[in-house]
Amino acid sequence: MRRTINLKKGLNMRLEGSLTATDVAATVMPDKIAIIPDDFPGFLPKPDVKEGDTVEPGSPLMHDKNDTDVRLVSPVAGTVESIVRGPRRKIERIVINCPDSKTAVSATGSAPEFNEQAIRTALKSSGLWAMMRRRPYDIIPMESDTPRDIFITAMDTAPLALNLEEMVKGMEAYLTKGVEALSKLTHGTIYICVASGSKLPDIKGAEMVELPMLHPAGNAGVQIANIAPVNKGEAVWTIDIVTLAKIGRLMTDGCVDYSVNVAITGSEVIDPKVIATVPGAPLASLTAGNVKADGRNHRIISGNVLTGIPVGEDGFLRYPYRQVTVIPEGDDADEFMGWASLSPSKMSESRSFLGKLFGRKFSPDARLQGGRRAMIMSGIYDDYIPMDIMPEYLIKAILAKDIDSMEALGIYEVAPEDFALAEYADPSKLELQRIVREGLDYLRSEV
Repeated sequence: MRRTINLKKGLNMRLEGSLTATDVAATVMPDKIAIIPDDFPGFLPKPDVKEGDTVEPGSPLMHDKNDTDVRLVSPVAGTVESIVRGPRRKIERIVINCPDSKTAVSATGSAPEFNEQAIRTALKSSGLWAMMRRRPYDIIPMESDTPRDIFITAMDTAPLALNLEEMVKGMEAYLTKGVEALSKLTHGTIYICVASGSKLPDIKGAEMVELPMLHPAGNAGVQIANIAPVNKGEAVWTIDIVTLAKIGRLMTDGCVDYSVNVAITGSEVIDPKVIATVPGAPLASLTAGNVKADGRNHRIISGNVLTGIPVGEDGFLRYPYRQVTVIPEGDDADEFMGWASLSPSKMSESRSFLGKLFGRKFSPDARLQGGRRAMIMSGIYDDYIPMDIMPEYLIKAILAKDIDSMEALGIYEVAPEDFALAEYADPSKLELQRIVREGLDYLRSEV
């Protein structure tokens, strides 16, 4: 019998530009891709290739300096065009030319042996290990980890997000095999978190948990906090159900499917749709001919409007490779009364605004709508973070670098994405996700 978790805190943002269908509308195989190590917190990259090298799907591009078996791999066949470095020779991205690539499936031979060490080795060498996350710290799992539990999320509640269950329809055998493989890596429970009323069948070996489709219920941190919270000295792993299916395929057939389905969404998109492509694809190739020519400046985001990365037309698809959102930049807006306008088109969850009363969908732009100011202790964060923590005091403890207070206030449970909705509603305009990320990195370096 499935467990049901009822959450009342959160917010579903009503935005224009949602998907009208979940079927893949087109396949885009770009002539260039980029793999960016910053998308994988905790990964210290060292290149395994040099410019001019030829790579195949699954060929290692970088390995982790702390665990040389953990790799980021190429999803396509091609030639290494450049290794782009930033300050202090930090690797910013590896760019691969792949004009003739027609496939993103890497055949690695026979399936690995079904024991813990063989499974760990297979996940690391295939690049799937880097697709998992560890709590605390929200980083890729450590070599020394034996997770207390593993949480698999089968729901994405972010604005305009893809339906993850549709992406694994008909893959129940791979899901079961993936759960069986992960069960070799933990002595605890494997939880699969699905939306209320989900049609995904029960997966053998996992405990199914239903949560409401109320953002941020789709965040792994919220699921963990309401099912089995993380305590100091414990570690849990999190992955999404699409990655679970890839793990199951690796364990069954010995190959990895590196293709990804991406939702092209947002109010400035002409035809919101799902595109099949590969990780690191140029966003220009995914949005070509599908952005409104309305004379406005556009913000192109790899991800959703809350946690995504604004990369522009020249940017690349960033991990977790599931969504691209295009909204107005807002730098050309000419609005009566500016941020204080009561226009019905103004997006707000306050009942003081007409748009809220009309229940309409909104087309927000990227403006901050007010200046940054001192932190206002209003308790507003609590309305958007359904976790048993004190978020405002945790943010203050992080800013003060008070490790004891950070631990006492629940920093081991959180990730930056858990504060994204609170950041949207914050009257102080604080960069909460950046603050939490810096706090987690500081804590990991000191503890």
